Amino acid sequence: MAEIKKATGLIDWLDQRLAVNGFIRVMMTEYWIPKNINFLWAMGVVLMTLFMILIVSGIFLLMYYKPDIKLAFDSVNYTIMQEVEYGWLWRHMHGVAASAVFLVIYIHMFTGIYYGSYKKGREMIWLTGMALFGIFSAEAFSGYMLPWGQMSYWAAQVITNLFGGIPFIGEALVIWIRGDFLVADATLTRFFMLHVLLLPLVILLLIAVHFYSLRFPHVNNQDSETFDFDKEAKKYLEGRKKESKVVPFWPVFLSKDFFIVGIALTVFFYLVCFHYDFAMDPINFEPANNMKTPAHIYPEWYFLWSYEVLRGFFFDIGGIAAMDIGLAAFGFANVIFMLLPFLDRNTMHTAPAHKRPMFFVWFWLLLIDMIVLTVYGKLPPTGANAWVGFGATIVFLVLFVLLPIITKIEAKNEEGAES
Repeated sequence: MAEIKKATGLIDWLDQRLAVNGFIRVMMTEYWIPKNINFLWAMGVVLMTLFMILIVSGIFLLMYYKPDIKLAFDSVNYTIMQEVEYGWLWRHMHGVAASAVFLVIYIHMFTGIYYGSYKKGREMIWLTGMALFGIFSAEAFSGYMLPWGQMSYWAAQVITNLFGGIPFIGEALVIWIRGDFLVADATLTRFFMLHVLLLPLVILLLIAVHFYSLRFPHVNNQDSETFDFDKEAKKYLEGRKKESKVVPFWPVFLSKDFFIVGIALTVFFYLVCFHYDFAMDPINFEPANNMKTPAHIYPEWYFLWSYEVLRGFFFDIGGIAAMDIGLAAFGFANVIFMLLPFLDRNTMHTAPAHKRPMFFVWFWLLLIDMIVLTVYGKLPPTGANAWVGFGATIVFLVLFVLLPIITKIEAKNEEGAES
């Protein structure tokens, strides 16, 4: 055991027992970030801030929420919204933060794609990030059920039905997930447990792994430049700060992040106070009724693109049912982003999309196509809407089939130019 001396202060007392100074040095003051980055690199800290808002507001809502199909709707729409002082504020904060989290996740994800931040040793960063996206999606879906409104009930009915398409075990799996033959009280109870306990714990664990995975290949930069972090850090510590290409995470980088977080929170609280309705479907203010199906069932906006992929195939092909094709396409859409580091066959070097002409076109086609899928995912799948959704689904699938081909061609062209 190390010798314990009389402490000169609280930090010194903690340092002798917990190595606080060493931890701060490793994680903050000597954790180096490239200078050449823009505001998009602050999205990770914005996400953490929004997640903390979700946790705090969720704890306050949990004090009054009743996970019972006879009480859930009233506990949200009457007890919390009308009887609890400032209950409306906590609900609005929770609902808006849930939508804002996905907006920032998509910005964060497409920033990583644009700047090639999934390549050359950063595969684990990307994989843990996409795992977080998947768990956040499960967390959002389970939370969408809890108000027990019309859209909560019927969205749960549709989504849990999807598991019935899995060969051999589908029907039994649906019953197991629901805890009943239909979406019922047992379903609400287990989704409540997932939402408030299990999934948040998994998210916290994945966030820790995600940040840990950033320690080794380091953070990417907007030129995707590769340099010796130790050498650049030495310059900074020697006082040659202008010459160095890196800055410490604290206080330099994080102070800039706080500025972006401040802007994000200003927009966030404006939405909470004046435009919270964008995050809450009007149909969900009607109590759940298993005898009254809404004219048009759809999920929250951040799931609309994958929902449109699911229903994009509205006709049978070669004897294969449209539902089975849609389910396969839906599974493809929800897995394919995870495989991006292995589909990009240009291993020559990492570069932002504007320095990769073919990939640049691919990137913007993908982004535009996902916006189209999102827009049409909320529209009734009839007439021209159905055909536009089908076309956008085909484009989405083809883009990922083409990605290995165009990146391989790109790599050969670069190799020829260098030789």
